[in-house]
Amino acid sequence: MAKKKRLINRELSWLSFNDRVLQEAYDTNVPLLERLKFLGIFSSNLDEFFRVRVATNKRMLQLKSSVNRDINKREIKETLQDIYNKVVIQQVKFNNIYNQLLEEFKAKNVYFVNEKQLNIQQSLDVRKYFREEIINTIFPLILDERKPFPFLRDNTVYLACKLSNSITKQKKYALIPLPTKVKKRFFQLPKQGNTTYMMFIDDVIRCNLDVVFSSFEYNVFEAYTIKLTRDAEIDLDNDISSNLMDSLQRSLNQRKRGQPVRLIYDQEMPDDFIKFIYQKLTLSKDELIPGQRYHNFRDFIGFPDIKKTDLKYQSMEPLYIPELDKAKTMFNAIRQKDILISNPYQPFSYIIRMLRQAAIDPDVQSIKMTLYRVAENSNVVNALINAVKNGKKVTVMMELKARFDEEHNIYWSNKLKEAGATVLFTIPSIKVHCKLCLISRKEKNGVKLYAHVGTGNYNGDTAKVYCDHSVLTSNAKITNEINKVFKLIADFKPENYKFNTLLVAPINLRSSIIRMIEAEIRNKKAGKEAYVIMKMNALVDPEIIDKLYEASRAGVKIHLIVRSIMCLAAGVKGMSENIKAISIVDKYLEHARIYIFANAGKEKMYMGSADMMTRNLDTRVEVVFPVLSPHVAEEIRKLIDIQLSDNCKARILDEFQINEYKPSSIPKIRSQVEFYNYLKNKYGNINPYIL
Repeated sequence: MAKKKRLINRELSWLSFNDRVLQEAYDTNVPLLERLKFLGIFSSNLDEFFRVRVATNKRMLQLKSSVNRDINKREIKETLQDIYNKVVIQQVKFNNIYNQLLEEFKAKNVYFVNEKQLNIQQSLDVRKYFREEIINTIFPLILDERKPFPFLRDNTVYLACKLSNSITKQKKYALIPLPTKVKKRFFQLPKQGNTTYMMFIDDVIRCNLDVVFSSFEYNVFEAYTIKLTRDAEIDLDNDISSNLMDSLQRSLNQRKRGQPVRLIYDQEMPDDFIKFIYQKLTLSKDELIPGQRYHNFRDFIGFPDIKKTDLKYQSMEPLYIPELDKAKTMFNAIRQKDILISNPYQPFSYIIRMLRQAAIDPDVQSIKMTLYRVAENSNVVNALINAVKNGKKVTVMMELKARFDEEHNIYWSNKLKEAGATVLFTIPSIKVHCKLCLISRKEKNGVKLYAHVGTGNYNGDTAKVYCDHSVLTSNAKITNEINKVFKLIADFKPENYKFNTLLVAPINLRSSIIRMIEAEIRNKKAGKEAYVIMKMNALVDPEIIDKLYEASRAGVKIHLIVRSIMCLAAGVKGMSENIKAISIVDKYLEHARIYIFANAGKEKMYMGSADMMTRNLDTRVEVVFPVLSPHVAEEIRKLIDIQLSDNCKARILDEFQINEYKPSSIPKIRSQVEFYNYLKNKYGNINPYIL
């Protein structure tokens, strides 16, 4: 198999995923405000893509060939060119969708107005708002060709202002950073009847440029938005003796001054002005992305509630778990059987309740937990601090290197240490990505371990929009090995550890997945039942992909549900015709990892924190656990069957990456709604606290 045919370029595959996000913004069946949010998600995704992936490729170009002979600089240059070409096409598509949305909002009596579209009263309202709320938050930067160009912050929108005098013909340039860290991006003008008027803060400032620059002798003002994206990679000292937190702090400061990788600008901007800016920033023309009047559409994710319910998805009432709600303590319920929690359909608050009960239970001795990303106001951390105050021994593995959450995690690490918890950090080259909580409790027959293990972060905010699954268990086969994982994290000597139940990276996860695929190949050749089902965020690792190709050629039926990057080319004759792959993009973000193997009719099912990416398999501590309880396996299998039948939000993933929807049929199956209804019929949605 030729390499290019065998593996789809991961960067282009990711851009194809972002196209699927854009499809949701285009879909007229999606409510208008939700479509606006999908534009925001697309924009936020693209920002991170440039900050990380594009920046990484540019770094590789700067490496000397002697450093890494595997680097093909010609291939990297071609990839970067393909990226820029694709992004320009996407930007045109984005602009068209945005303009279409504006027209559809008008039909709903919602108008987005700029500084040139205001009536007299609205102009007065905007001037008043500017003087009372905005003027003291903006600090213009005057540009002078004779002086160094000011430093532009990463992913900050600037108004590039051109000031001129119609009589003297004098002109001057200036930049105004939008104050979106302290002020909301949108200003809602007073309603007129049933009509809502919204205005970007950009235009509020444009409307008042004469006030901003009143000390100058200019009477003509123009303003265009620009946004610079910088390399967000951080370099850490791999010396285990160095202080990781200090090293990380230094690297975070360096990130803020990372190399520019993209400048997006208003395409109406005069050529001489944009040329002046990009030459000062030493950017190539390929790194210039023409856009519309506004940038940082990620602000649409937090668009104000304009009180029009028909413009949003109907909220799904949380579904409760009777076994947990009826039990005197959650430990009583978990002791009886394993319990599955499926977020966001069921409340994340069960985790908080477990920690809160553990914190005050006189028989609980210790709590161990891994934290990768936590909420801004984390009830999880507060519960752990409360446990320390109640005399429990609390040990937390806080992953400081969770990208873009590093400063956040440093803050919570200090809070935990101040409270008296033991806080562990890994060496710089390894991330702890597993999602584990282990509680030891003294009971009649000795100390018993209770565990929570899952696919998603201990984050109450993201749990409202991320689809994840977790299991509460007291099964000793799992809890004893989770305890062993915490010991591994503490000393990180993988050669000293062996796991029989859990699949743990970087020890036995890769080899176990390969071994189970190979077993399916043998079973198929022996005439036994053989199939593989994998649901994950990304499929990138070449060894795993090649093993799936081998299984396909042997006749093993393989079904893949991959949310974002997939480097495997599905459905290619002679290579992968027995592989079918879909991606589901909908209201919630599909985040779970589930791996199922036929095992000659005795199906094996696993869930966990790891995607099939080289980094997850080799340079992270990950935990994938077997689903040992039949009732939990039945529920997860129902989810998988529903998702494989989705004909509303499922796109076909193949070698062409064109994201065709699965053919529509009757009945229509929208998997997120269907699974919610399945759980509702099974458990009901009666809130135990209002009975």
